[in-house]
Amino acid sequence: MSMDAFKPYYQDASCTIYHGDCREILPTLGKVDLLLTDPPYGIGADNRARILSRGKLANPKDYGDSNWDMKPPDNQILSLARSQAVTSIIFGGNYFELPPSPCWLVWDKDNGMSDFADCELAWTNMTRAVRKFKWTWNGMLQEQMGDKKEFRVHPTQKPVALMRWCLSLVPDAETILDPFAGSCTTGVAAKLEGRKSVLIEMNESYCEAGAKRLSQGVLF
Repeated sequence: MSMDAFKPYYQDASCTIYHGDCREILPTLGKVDLLLTDPPYGIGADNRARILSRGKLANPKDYGDSNWDMKPPDNQILSLARSQAVTSIIFGGNYFELPPSPCWLVWDKDNGMSDFADCELAWTNMTRAVRKFKWTWNGMLQEQMGDKKEFRVHPTQKPVALMRWCLSLVPDAETILDPFAGSCTTGVAAKLEGRKSVLIEMNESYCEAGAKRLSQGVLF
C-alpha cells in the first residue's frame, strides 16, 4: 500500500499526524533519524476504575474507558519501527523483548508517597551511559505549576520537558517518528526543538487533541 493511501489527519510545516493502525502505516514510511515513542505497556493504564481508585490529594481526571492498553505491541511492530530509525528511544522498554542496552533512560517522577511507579524506563540503542531526568509528575502536582502547568488529555501523557530532554540526547536527529502518539507530546517537543515529526495514533479523539495542541501558538 502506498503512502498516498493514508491521508494525514493533521499536517503543518513541522508535523504530520496519521489516524490509523501503525502496522499498516509504518511500512509506507521512509527512514527517520529517531524513533521516540511510548507504546502501550499492557498494564491496563487506560482502565477508568483503576485510575479513579488512586486519587489521594484530589479527584483524578476521568479519561473514560478504552482498551488501548489491554496488551503491549508485538515484537514485529517494534522491530519494524526500530528498523526505520537510526536511533531508538522506547519508553516502557522493561515490558518488551528488546536487545540488551548499555544506555537506559530513567525518568524520576518524584512521586513521593504515591502508589504509582517512582520512575519509568526507556530502552535505547545508544552506546552511552545510563542517564536520569527528574521531573515531578504526580497527579495534580507537576514540576511547573501555574501558567506553565500542562493540561492532560491522556492517562499516560508524558511531560513535554521529558521529551525535549530525550531529543537533547540526539541533537543531530532532524526527523522524529512516534507510531504510538497518544496525546502527541513527541510532536509538541519536536516542534519546540525545531525538528520534524511523523505521528501515528489509532484513537481519533487523541488525534484531535494532538492536532489542537500542535496548532496552537503556545505549546504545552
